[in-house]
Amino acid sequence: MRYKVTHRTAYRYNYPVSVGNHLACLRPRALATQRLESFTLNLSPVPGEVIEREDYYGNTLHLFSIQEPHRDLVVEAQSEVEVLATTPTYGSSVRWEEAAALLPQDHSTSGLDAYQFRFESPRIRLRSEFAGYARQSLTPARPLREGLLELTDRLHREFRFQPNATSVSTTVDEVFARRRGVCQDFAQMQIAMLRSLGLAARYVSGYLRTTPPPGQERLVGADASHAWISVYCPGEGWLDLDPTNNVVPGTDHITVSWGRDFSDVSPLRGLILGGGVQALKVGVDVEELPALATAAP
Repeated sequence: MRYKVTHRTAYRYNYPVSVGNHLACLRPRALATQRLESFTLNLSPVPGEVIEREDYYGNTLHLFSIQEPHRDLVVEAQSEVEVLATTPTYGSSVRWEEAAALLPQDHSTSGLDAYQFRFESPRIRLRSEFAGYARQSLTPARPLREGLLELTDRLHREFRFQPNATSVSTTVDEVFARRRGVCQDFAQMQIAMLRSLGLAARYVSGYLRTTPPPGQERLVGADASHAWISVYCPGEGWLDLDPTNNVVPGTDHITVSWGRDFSDVSPLRGLILGGGVQALKVGVDVEELPALATAAP
């Protein structure tokens, strides 16, 4: 599947901002299952310089500074991406207890990379209560993948998706107690449960193509950023899971970045001097593009 993604963020300030330093994490990753065809970052006001660099996790960041008074800031990222259809080749998954026990002993490149996603992070805490919830699905000697799929299904059924029920500062403890939230909360909640059992799980940020109800036209800008998780399975690699929708991500999911939790991959963050109260408007549009024509043999 080929997509054109437009992600537009607009700030309106009550008073002029004299200086603004910003960091954007909006460029989709190039992966074995995802090909980035093009990426453009449009900024208004136009900064004197935009610095592109790669962060610790391999995500692309754009740093820019606006040093002129302004009351509006618009950041628009446009990407064309092809997400490749793949057929899962998961074999007989190891027992989940074995996966947790093997991880500290795995000194391979992939094992060392996964190990860092086993611990607490700024927005994720480890709790015995989280482990207890997960153990209802990851029962003794159960294959890891089988247990993960059931846990994803339970989260989807027992936690309620409710827009505006939480904010970016809501903790996993609060989400666990209230049993409601948005995709960011579902992802961080499941990661906290799995890490509490000693498993490695990372936070994935990206986009999800949405389909309008039957009989209704697709609305431009009605899509949104999305979040899901990826769990390390020894001998198999990373398995993506979307607890918000209870699916294994496929060609409808577009990966932008990953990290320990949301704090590592926020689409846009920064510091400003001045501005007063600010109004924020975010719009995301995921448009399906026609397949590229193949050359005749």
